Amino acid sequence: MGKKRARPGKHLYFCIASLIFVSLSGCAALEEIRARGEAREALTRGQNLLAQGDYEGSLKENQRALSLSADRAPGDRAVFNMGLIYAHSGNPKKDYRKALGFFRTLIKDYPQSPLLEQAKIWVGVLQANERLTQVIEKSKQVDIEIEEKKRLKEK
Repeated sequence: MGKKRARPGKHLYFCIASLIFVSLSGCAALEEIRARGEAREALTRGQNLLAQGDYEGSLKENQRALSLSADRAPGDRAVFNMGLIYAHSGNPKKDYRKALGFFRTLIKDYPQSPLLEQAKIWVGVLQANERLTQVIEKSKQVDIEIEEKKRLKEK
């Protein structure tokens, strides 16, 4: 009369496997949401520390935010902030080359970032600054050479 099922538990196993998969992927999604929340909190702490002049502390919080977000937002903000920290005129450990590196990283690794255009502007400004610094150094060297020649002529 009716067809007899070959394996009555087959559908039950499929349902159990589906539930396990859904719960595991849900845990991964929740973990990602948690990590992004922690990254945003680290960014906020970093901004507060920067406002207080704690450049080292701000840098550490931004590095933490970057490690929590990897190649997704708010990682782009963390990279941008690290560029700003190294470019900041009040930072006694300012390093324009490191700042330039962070802005270039943002441009390369986060091409869809809303901070992309600002990073490009910073790259242009820092490159111009580097060229001017080189011209000033060459000018100083020329001045030294002129002074030495003047001294030799006077003798």
